[in-house]
Amino acid sequence: MSQSPSSPEPTQDAQLDWPDGQPYSRQFGDVYFSRDDGLNETRHVFLHHNALAERWQTLQQAHFTIAETGFGTGLNFLCAWQLWRAQAPASARLHFISTERYPLSHADLQQALALWPELDSYSQALLAQYQMLAPGWHRLQFDQGRVLLTLLIGDALTTLPGLNAGGGSGDSADLNSGLKSGIDAWFLDGFAPSRNPDLWQAPLFAQMARLSHAGTTFATFTSAGLVKRGLMEAGFSVRKVAGFGRKREMLCGHYVAASSVQAHTPSARRAVVIGGGVSGSASAHALALRGWQVTLIERHAALAQEASGNPLGMLYPKLTGQDTPLGRLALHAYTFTLRLLQTLNLPPDAHARCGLLQLAHRGTQEREPGQHKGQQQGNGKDQAAQQQARLDAIAARGLPQALVQRVDAATASRIAGILLQHEALYFPAAGWVDPAALCTALATHPGISTLTSSAALALQQTADGWRIQTSTGLQLEADMVVVANANDCKAFTQTVALPLRPVRGQLSFVPATAASRALKTVVCSDGYISPARDDFHCLGATFKEQETSTAVTEADHLANLDMLQHSAPALHAALAGQAMQGRAALRCASPDYLPLAGPMLDLAALQCQVPRHSAHPSSLPWLRGLYVNVGQGSKGLIQAPLCAEWIASHASGEPAPMDTGLLAALSPNRFALRELGLKRIAQHLHEDI
Repeated sequence: MSQSPSSPEPTQDAQLDWPDGQPYSRQFGDVYFSRDDGLNETRHVFLHHNALAERWQTLQQAHFTIAETGFGTGLNFLCAWQLWRAQAPASARLHFISTERYPLSHADLQQALALWPELDSYSQALLAQYQMLAPGWHRLQFDQGRVLLTLLIGDALTTLPGLNAGGGSGDSADLNSGLKSGIDAWFLDGFAPSRNPDLWQAPLFAQMARLSHAGTTFATFTSAGLVKRGLMEAGFSVRKVAGFGRKREMLCGHYVAASSVQAHTPSARRAVVIGGGVSGSASAHALALRGWQVTLIERHAALAQEASGNPLGMLYPKLTGQDTPLGRLALHAYTFTLRLLQTLNLPPDAHARCGLLQLAHRGTQEREPGQHKGQQQGNGKDQAAQQQARLDAIAARGLPQALVQRVDAATASRIAGILLQHEALYFPAAGWVDPAALCTALATHPGISTLTSSAALALQQTADGWRIQTSTGLQLEADMVVVANANDCKAFTQTVALPLRPVRGQLSFVPATAASRALKTVVCSDGYISPARDDFHCLGATFKEQETSTAVTEADHLANLDMLQHSAPALHAALAGQAMQGRAALRCASPDYLPLAGPMLDLAALQCQVPRHSAHPSSLPWLRGLYVNVGQGSKGLIQAPLCAEWIASHASGEPAPMDTGLLAALSPNRFALRELGLKRIAQHLHEDI
């Protein structure tokens, strides 16, 4: 098993000079591309010497994966994308994975890309999503999902060990399209070895070998002897060829050593997704983008009738001061969901990026993840100190200003449009969305058929996949199934043992007043209040683990309103006494507050024959083609789409959108493995061999 990735380090933007109008790195004392002709340098070095045009003209695979060291200005990506459009089959998907330790600022990237007018349409699409690049993983989608860019922000020698490139992990459902999983071509960029010696080391070449297969090629602008020797020692055949411009020679070649990454047999691509909320709709959408024919089953007469049926849902991450799985998921899921919303045609009144202020105040409703009901939170002074320390720790992470800003109470009041009592974290791109409209948009795809008023009663594994028995007597056959019906997933024998529990939550809707209409952003502390929509504010939400009633109560209305008394007294005074309406629903939560997302093991078989501590994940009793996307708690709007992307990527044999450590933390099998004393296996469950 490969070593688990270490925690992301704070990342700073690239420091540039612009001699002759072209970018020059002050960190490395080097140029980003040839001053003679950067565009044709990319085409000569990386496109031509990986033979991409010829390979893509005859491509039989459903997807092709390029990995790059050094994203820089994005020129290599844009040129590859342009060539992909011209040469690859329309049904195929391009995955472009790129590492970058010092990402360009948005303004610098815009200035650099303006040098190539012929790439302008590609550049503008990239610039629209090139934002909030915190350390870690970012997946950007282009051309209706036909082109995916996965940016690994951080040192390549730190991020690449966490890459699952779609093959070799042993847990694959073998449902991909026949692609030789792993990286198909490498672009070795990232400044000259003499200027950037930390990159060009044996660990880089070892990661290349781990992620490559017998058909993998590479190309690099350098001809340095240490690079040639390192690649050969890692199992690559290397040859020197003519370089570009003033560079006399460069290196290219292919992987020749025995590879653990195997080709998979093509299969039919039929999927059934159970549950029409955000988790199910997002799962269906991610699969449909990959060419799956999806049947989305919902037991109600329409989508989004349970917890996803709330009129408004807030979009923001609950950040942590340290790098924890919960905080990492919040950060990367938030940016992924915001980028996804840019690709959907939501009605104008269904989504607003109005910004959100998370106040340095906590009352009595909200608990930190892992804090049990009844656990003491301390007095008000202690709470204030804890919140101050939390803001200090988050601010110290140096996250991009476009993502989050720390503001004092006066600035927070100016942003919100009302008087606030506490300093805050300000999320400029946060806001709200109509969950039902989101589900409808996600499910509106020619590859998705929606079957409403039909409950899935039982799952039966067959020789070819799965059979789903429905309440209407219809039997569906599928190659894979995604169970995304929250607490109802415990009705199936394959998922009954998952440790999930219902959590009641109630929203309150209060009429706006002349004073409250001044509110311009979402304000959040131990609860939240939205700006007026249709002249009503949305307040929420209660969190009650011991109650399963969905009846709206006056007590919960008062609890929601009480949140404002300490965080925004003026707003509380403006709304107190108003008649409130509400809606209550049951969320689905896990013991560690992380969702359960990914492929399922046969937990009964695992109990009957406990594997050795040293067993490889490939030897475990996987339920081929069965996945879950449940346990999102109150964070489904943010988390569920990224979990869906992981499931669809895995089922299709494609690179994962998260690092292997986070994939293991989300595994629905983690609790069963830990209970059996198999903690090591649980930690390395989705690593490549």
